[in-house]
Amino acid sequence: MTDVVGFADRLEKAVTANRAIKPLTNDDPGLTVDAAYDIQDEVLRRALDRGERIACAKLGLTSRAKQQQMKVDEPLYGWLTDMQQIHLGDPLVAGELIQPRVEPEIAFAIGSELSGRIGVHDVLAATEAVMPAIDVLDSRFTGYSFTLADVTADNASGARFSVGGTRVPVHGMDLRTVGCVLEKNGRLVDTAAGAAVLGHPANAIAWFVAKLAERDKTLPAGSVVLAGALTAAIPVAPGDVVTATIDRIGTIELAIR
Repeated sequence: MTDVVGFADRLEKAVTANRAIKPLTNDDPGLTVDAAYDIQDEVLRRALDRGERIACAKLGLTSRAKQQQMKVDEPLYGWLTDMQQIHLGDPLVAGELIQPRVEPEIAFAIGSELSGRIGVHDVLAATEAVMPAIDVLDSRFTGYSFTLADVTADNASGARFSVGGTRVPVHGMDLRTVGCVLEKNGRLVDTAAGAAVLGHPANAIAWFVAKLAERDKTLPAGSVVLAGALTAAIPVAPGDVVTATIDRIGTIELAIR
């Protein structure tokens, strides 16, 4: 049986000590993804007991390229709280994290509850608006080396996030074709289109809702969901400035201190 409490303790201590640890599967090679979500839930429960509140969900490994980069074979999800939000204009404090990386994403503001097996049209019908976002990753495992079960337990490497102030309705917009430009210190780093996320970013939301249903959960109205990386994640350090521009949606900038 998986030591859910013990593994949750280990992950929390890694965050507190700001020090990477070996993957959980080194000690439990049979760790399943389902048990890993139990570990993730335990860490989240403790945060909520401390008075934090869920601010958004984050999806990860939603592109084939990212799955190949991380050597895993399916998406995953995690949760970010209000204590992990970076408000517009505030910096990311790199020293608070072990090995920070950032990636540009499209954030969905969900206006009505979603549940069960749904499709792109259901997601878009429930979406009040989309916004530009930057997801800040910080694996608690040395060198970002992990299995799918490890990174699931580790809250999809979630650490911080920032969402742009622009709220754009999705009506009439083909999110598959919106372009993304990622810059670091004024230099082009990468480009992508919305189709990089499971062919359509709303597909990622539909996958998430179905995955929640497997655990008898729904996605409540009022939720914000980061749909997954449009480009590969890039490392950042103090002094860097990252800018993500998503066509027809907006631009978001994050300075690293």
